[in-house]
Amino acid sequence: MALSPEELERYARHIVLREVGGQGQQKLRAARVLSIGAGGIGSPAILYLAAAGVGTLGIVDDDKVSLSNLQRQVLHATSHIGRPKTESASLAVSRLNPHVNVEVHEQRLTLGNAARIIKNYDIVLDGSDNFETRYLVSDTCFHQRKPLVTAALGVFDATLTTIRAHEQGPDGKPNPTYRCLFPEPPPEGTVPACEQAGILGAIAGVAGTMAAVEVLRAIVGFGESLVGRLLMMDLRNMRFETLRYEWSPENPLSGSASTQTLSREAR
Repeated sequence: MALSPEELERYARHIVLREVGGQGQQKLRAARVLSIGAGGIGSPAILYLAAAGVGTLGIVDDDKVSLSNLQRQVLHATSHIGRPKTESASLAVSRLNPHVNVEVHEQRLTLGNAARIIKNYDIVLDGSDNFETRYLVSDTCFHQRKPLVTAALGVFDATLTTIRAHEQGPDGKPNPTYRCLFPEPPPEGTVPACEQAGILGAIAGVAGTMAAVEVLRAIVGFGESLVGRLLMMDLRNMRFETLRYEWSPENPLSGSASTQTLSREAR
């Protein structure tokens, strides 16, 4: 279906880009993107994906908006304190771009519902704040054969990478999984929570916006993605480094002796 005159005007700065154009904009309109979380990373990412014209945005979050969120979670407003973040996010998207359809999942992602939710989307953006959810999302995306963009925040730092573990790289080898990058979660208590360590609010804006770029790149198909590369951002000193990582034959998902499977309910 051709873009309407209103859409042509709304997305004019995309359409004149050689890397996007009208065809790329139609790909965005047809895309279904799932955001795990509507917090620090999800907030700017959801806003920019909506502004870009992604046709359907799914949002998974079981939290409510609190006053302390507003220092960095720009998707929400003071008047939304106490409301579910999914509701607040949906309202923000509808104000920004009425052409975007929002699907709300006001629940915590679990082994029992992860596959059922994720299977309905083309690409997943993980902005969760704990390793348990990150491993669950990445494992489920592998089994569901879904591309995954995953980002994490620190006090003055952030990381970002793209996982396409269900595919092979140009060299014919399997692409790395999240477990190739982080085989084990850090020992409990070694990574302080945001409430304890604090965070510079604008860090979330940088990481979330860059995550949105990775999602848009995956949908439209321009440039070089972060598959096999971990972007590390030190925003205290404005230093950016890229760590390359490869498929590990010891990973439990796609390794030489892979043994991990999701439960029948989760598939």
